[in-house]
Amino acid sequence: MKEFPPPEPGLGPALTPIVARLHTLHPTLIDLSLGRLERLLARLGHPEQHLPPVIHIAGTNGKGSTAAFTRAIAEAAGLTVHVYTSPHLVRFNERVRIAGRLASDAELFAALEEVERVNDGAPITVFEVITAAAFLLFAQIPADLAVIEVGLGGRADATNVIPAPAASAITAISLDHREFLGETLTAIAAEKAGIIKPRAPVVTGAQEQKVLAVLAAVAARAKTSLAARGREWSAEIAAEGWRFADGEEEFLLPRPTRLLGAFQIDNAGIAIAALRAAGLRWPAPVLAAGLQAAEWPARLQRLSGELAALLPGGWELWLDGGHNPGAGVALADHLASAWSERPVHLIVGMKQSKDAAEFLRPLIPHAASIFAVAEPGQHLAMPVEAIIAAAGGRALAGGSVAAALAHLPKAGPPSRVLICGSLYLAGEVLKRDAAPAALSSA
Repeated sequence: MKEFPPPEPGLGPALTPIVARLHTLHPTLIDLSLGRLERLLARLGHPEQHLPPVIHIAGTNGKGSTAAFTRAIAEAAGLTVHVYTSPHLVRFNERVRIAGRLASDAELFAALEEVERVNDGAPITVFEVITAAAFLLFAQIPADLAVIEVGLGGRADATNVIPAPAASAITAISLDHREFLGETLTAIAAEKAGIIKPRAPVVTGAQEQKVLAVLAAVAARAKTSLAARGREWSAEIAAEGWRFADGEEEFLLPRPTRLLGAFQIDNAGIAIAALRAAGLRWPAPVLAAGLQAAEWPARLQRLSGELAALLPGGWELWLDGGHNPGAGVALADHLASAWSERPVHLIVGMKQSKDAAEFLRPLIPHAASIFAVAEPGQHLAMPVEAIIAAAGGRALAGGSVAAALAHLPKAGPPSRVLICGSLYLAGEVLKRDAAPAALSSA
């Protein structure tokens, strides 16, 4: 198994030593299996069996946004919600939200220390330890619902130790993490479908037909229902917003105000369908309030801080963490439709293991210019020269994001600048620009 460097940016001083120790317990950062964690959870008294009702979310793109919509709608209805997501962007604490607030350093330290004590030096990955700590906190503190995002894949992901959830959700599937999940869409779909469990209804959004066939086959073997967009439920753009319908009810809803892009309608629809599949059904005003409140950093997020101030008046600076071929297509569709009225300049930084050429391919025709960057502190940053090669020579060397902003061609009408290609890049950009409300501990 390939080894990965273990840095964890965003750790508070209390958490740094314990996470550093935990990194020594297993030689690889990613090792998809459940046995180590199952043994550890048994020693901890099986906290995964004492969670509130769970909505478990897998997929390639849109998991975090779907989790954000699910949480926001449930909270608009008055429920308290635990949320477990990954990775974090600025602060490690972003991964664990306890009954509506980010876990404190003290809470995370206590949970990690307990997990470390009970594990007693046995081999374990850091993600497995963080998952155990999150489940320990979720079992100790009451809540009405837990929204749990898969870390990688599904079948052998650490989060898949949970018993049958109230509902499972599978967002858009595309080619990513092929070294772990398989080289084809159907192989990757089979791994994602591994979260499907007997008697736990499953919801999915827009999928290629061959992907949907895999999900349907796994659901049939598990003897559970699969509700797919375009079949059991629909989400259609309307002049007044968008319409959700599932054969029982129909809602006219506003478009989300903080999670932009037509692709977010798919994620919002998955969230509503999953909540309804879990028996949580609310009227349109509650759904609308949740949609308006939902936010998730680095998903077509407009920046207005230090970096944005480097642009001329009238220009806009945007950030998106999209980094795989599916995300490239979704962003290209947005540039071609919602952003077609003015030039768009791309600033691209990527992780070493990503398919930069396939991510950039659909975006290149819509870009007025492309600058390749590797931000200082960016984890496992792809060399600028590799991004330029992946862009077929269309990209220029930008160095850092600030340097790229300084070298943008400024002649002509006010333009948009989109920073994209990596969640690790997004985290570094947010540190420099402004931490959004979603990252606060309030």
